[in-house]
Amino acid sequence: MSRTQLPYVADDISALSRSLVSQLSQLDHLPGHVEMLNLLAGAVGFRNFQHWRAARQAADALAAPAPLTPEIDYALVRRLLRYFDAQGRLQAWPTKHSHRAPCLWVVWSHLPPRQAMSEREVNDAIRAVETLGDHLLLRRQMVDDGMLTRTADGAIYRRVEQAPPPLARALLAALAGNAAT
Repeated sequence: MSRTQLPYVADDISALSRSLVSQLSQLDHLPGHVEMLNLLAGAVGFRNFQHWRAARQAADALAAPAPLTPEIDYALVRRLLRYFDAQGRLQAWPTKHSHRAPCLWVVWSHLPPRQAMSEREVNDAIRAVETLGDHLLLRRQMVDDGMLTRTADGAIYRRVEQAPPPLARALLAALAGNAAT
């Protein structure tokens, strides 16, 4: 039986060693093959070997650079790509809130930073990156989520400068990779 080789990367070999020593000292026996795989996966932040392998395979399919980070669900990133067309435009609004937030970050990333915009300019910028036909929903949601501010009269909008969460950054990178191919 042929097995696909998956690269294992640990950013800090000293932390890896400490984690393995700690985990091994809690055992009253030598670990078997599967138990050792789980220990190695746990030492770099994953729940178990299956969690690490699923993340590695999804990251490889997305052409994500190693090392993996356990806070990013690469399988979810692959599912989120379905909401976008080949040009990276949002074509469907997710029903799950956990899927909406990263998709909204993609739209947010296309708004000009540190610039006052009229409502019309914001609408035009949003329309350029969506094909679902509801730029008002997206604008309203960004204001509600604190990604966009507006004056009391709604005349001036500004993008709130902040770092997107890791999942949103992974989605942006995957979309950029798809655009390059």
